[in-house]
Amino acid sequence: MLRCGKKHICAVVACIIFGSILICSWKDLQLQNNITRKFFPQATTASPAGQLCRGKPAQNAITALKDNRTFIISPYFDDRESKVTRVIGIVHHKDVKQLYCWFCCPPDGKIYASKAKIDVHSDRFGFPYGAADIVCLEPENCDPTHVSIHQSPHGNIDQLPRFEIKNRKAETFSVDFTVCISAMFGNYNNVLQFIQSMEMYKILGVQKVVIYKNNCSHLMEKVLKFYVEEGTVEIIPWPINSHLKVSSKWHFMQDGTHIGYYGQITALNDCIYRNMRRSKFVVLNDADEIILPLKHPDWKSMMSSLQEQNPGTGIFLFENHIFPETVSTHMFNISSWNTVPGVNILQHVHREPDRKDVFNPKKMIIDPRKVIQTSVHSVLRAYGNSVNVPMDVALIYHCRVPLQGNLPRESLIRDTTLWRYNLSLVMNVNKVLYQTVL
Repeated sequence: MLRCGKKHICAVVACIIFGSILICSWKDLQLQNNITRKFFPQATTASPAGQLCRGKPAQNAITALKDNRTFIISPYFDDRESKVTRVIGIVHHKDVKQLYCWFCCPPDGKIYASKAKIDVHSDRFGFPYGAADIVCLEPENCDPTHVSIHQSPHGNIDQLPRFEIKNRKAETFSVDFTVCISAMFGNYNNVLQFIQSMEMYKILGVQKVVIYKNNCSHLMEKVLKFYVEEGTVEIIPWPINSHLKVSSKWHFMQDGTHIGYYGQITALNDCIYRNMRRSKFVVLNDADEIILPLKHPDWKSMMSSLQEQNPGTGIFLFENHIFPETVSTHMFNISSWNTVPGVNILQHVHREPDRKDVFNPKKMIIDPRKVIQTSVHSVLRAYGNSVNVPMDVALIYHCRVPLQGNLPRESLIRDTTLWRYNLSLVMNVNKVLYQTVL
């Protein structure tokens, strides 16, 4: 989660983390069995010239339905168990009881309505709105290209927003690693640390970073523009506060807000499905977090080794360790960087020790084709196993405000693993800075 003045995360978050678990794919079978198989053919009306499917094309990353209790992000074709369209959305967990998918079937644009199964994700943390899968069986002998979502199987499709169904075509992987970052908000301006993280990701083997952007500073916009033009970053506009009262906290505080952490969980799930057909692995972490391999030079060799040791595993969990930005070293005090807003991670190489009876939160590298639903620190439903990666193999370098702020410097653990990459990192960061900020 990207935000200014990031608050201390309660240790309670750690309770979310599970050990190695066998994920219950049978639940999804149960879900599929509950989806209504009845279809409602709609009256055929001529479509506008040059347009196969009727309805108003959805223009935004978040589309509110007329009930203003349902918000559609994007539909995705999912044939891992049966032929369904899985719509990633946000719904009010009590008020939204019934929805229908209106499918447009080529070649003649016939419309069929199918009753949806509304599956609100379990990790809602008390907020009235949560991430949801709106799942509909597709009509037989039809590969629909577009779908509309409505509260009824009857009505006028011309008045409904129309969404393209993504992932319809099989693709070869265009990248090995995609990092999903959600969400950038709070007029984000940690420019130096963001550039350093981006360049570290690239050194470690990342080809694509997807950012769900709510807002950021003008300077940060320039940096994002550079990475978009470079081809590394894809920006998904995320104006969730135009639709809901958002909280910057992970749990509900009885404060009138609707959804936690700027809809972070919904964005992460969308990012998984968005990259399911084009990325071998998806990495779920924040921009102030870097998964540092200790036994391997990069993520590709690390993941090859982990997969060899853990066949059939699709979820790899890495332990988070705090490197307080309040404790620094005089090394890498680069004068030109001092004018750039943000943290210089090379100067922060002391990590907090583990606390008794407190679990460190984890972030993940996943095979997206094996994940059905995810939360922030663990998957909720998937196929196959998950594994906790030992700390001697890799850890998450997380440079932020301290969680144990009262500890003296000598109680911290000096860990210079990051410095192994210093030559390439300094050179690459300088190149970006001189093309953007300096």
